[in-house]
Amino acid sequence: MSKVVVKQMPAFKKVYKKLHTRHKLQVNDAIRAIIKDPNIGKEKRGDLSGIFVYKFKIHTQEILLAYEWQPQERLLMALGVHENFYRDLKNL
Repeated sequence: MSKVVVKQMPAFKKVYKKLHTRHKLQVNDAIRAIIKDPNIGKEKRGDLSGIFVYKFKIHTQEILLAYEWQPQERLLMALGVHENFYRDLKNL
């Protein structure tokens, strides 16, 4: 299997670096799942077409991870809770 390059947008990096170490491990698991199967997330429509959002939980809180993918690349765009997530994603 060939290598997949994972890139991060500044909006993703900003949220990720503020996470507690335990939470970062769970986000890393979600990223591994996206690398393994990029269709695991739900593809968005309309203004956000081409963007996929993968939902997972940290404790009881649902977290959304937005990404775009090409066969050899994953671009991590945003990470956060549902509140204002899609509004902020449109502004990227």
